[in-house]
Amino acid sequence: MAGTRAEQREATRRALLTEGRRRFADDGYFDVVLADVAEAAGVTKGAAYHHFGSKAGLFRAVVAEVQRELGEQVAQAAERHDDPWEQLRAGCRAFLSAGSDPTVRRILLVDAPTVLGWDEWRAMDEESSAQHLAEALQALVEAGVVADEPVEPLARLLSGAMNEATLWLARSADPDALKQTERALDRLLNGLRAGPAEASGSGSPHARSTGLP
Repeated sequence: MAGTRAEQREATRRALLTEGRRRFADDGYFDVVLADVAEAAGVTKGAAYHHFGSKAGLFRAVVAEVQRELGEQVAQAAERHDDPWEQLRAGCRAFLSAGSDPTVRRILLVDAPTVLGWDEWRAMDEESSAQHLAEALQALVEAGVVADEPVEPLARLLSGAMNEATLWLARSADPDALKQTERALDRLLNGLRAGPAEASGSGSPHARSTGLP
């Protein structure tokens, strides 16, 4: 019986998350009413408050879910490659491609910083795609592919640039926008690569990996 109740609670929570996510993506945070979400999900308003406390609580849970999924997509794209440099490129490209998803654009990039506040939004981002980016850069520094610089400012600069590019891609009607942005990204990343003198000191085979197209 306890297992059945737990399953019912999880089903209620899942229904609220699914409906909330759809409405936050379609209508934007400020036009969503929690009671309407509950009604559409087939549960009571009291159940919505029990699980999430408020509309902001539901939105925070939706943001966490979308961020986790995006982080997994970035990690999976990177893991298809063995070379650390190609892992970085693939992960960055996967993040840019997310700009074509209206859910990611509206929930993560437009509403989340305003609703949650910059500090909380950044903290949540650190646990998903930003963490993967920092880890990829650290691996490249250790391999001698990227110049020996502090990783944290590099990660933040690159993350900020990609967030802006993703927003632009989401609004652009140019069918070549993604390809153009990927080429610009390659040029940006190429500027991080260590020069011959710096790379030769590491002795890593990755320091001699093929250059960018």
